[in-house]
Amino acid sequence: MKGYEPRSSSSCAACKLLKRRCIPNCIFAPYFRSDECKKFAKVHKVFGASNVSKILIEVPEEQREDTVNSLAYEAEARLRDPVYGCIGAIALLQRKMVELQHDLAIAKDRLARCHAASASATAATISSSADILHAHVTLPPFPDFSTCSDFNDIFCHNSSSQLLTRHEAVDDFNQIPYNILML
Repeated sequence: MKGYEPRSSSSCAACKLLKRRCIPNCIFAPYFRSDECKKFAKVHKVFGASNVSKILIEVPEEQREDTVNSLAYEAEARLRDPVYGCIGAIALLQRKMVELQHDLAIAKDRLARCHAASASATAATISSSADILHAHVTLPPFPDFSTCSDFNDIFCHNSSSQLLTRHEAVDDFNQIPYNILML
């Protein structure tokens, strides 16, 4: 492990939690320092110390630190959401990506309409370009992500902005949500 220094006589977090004597070649010591008891407790609760030990033994030494970090992340996600775990976080991020791609398509469409309107603009058409800009855009319907609908509460509850439903988007020009017409 990079930056690993030989430890003093104190036990690693795993041995402290398991209430056993920490041996000099303890498999957990390089990855669960004595001050990381909560980290090991979460990993132990989800995977079990015996399974983590077996995983670490099977993994090449240069990959063990990444393995422990991955196990810690997965354990944290599983404790936060016992049903979906880190797959729920991935699904939420994928849903947000689709929503952002959808919003980008709307913005590109508006930009193209605005550019087309300004190319043939006269004094009379400038007033109608505002109507074009605020016209409803029709795009294919949003895919349904019903499996991760409750993740907004888990991951986004600290957000001060109000969450939008899947049929709403933010109007970039005046920050008022508007409904998108579906096909």
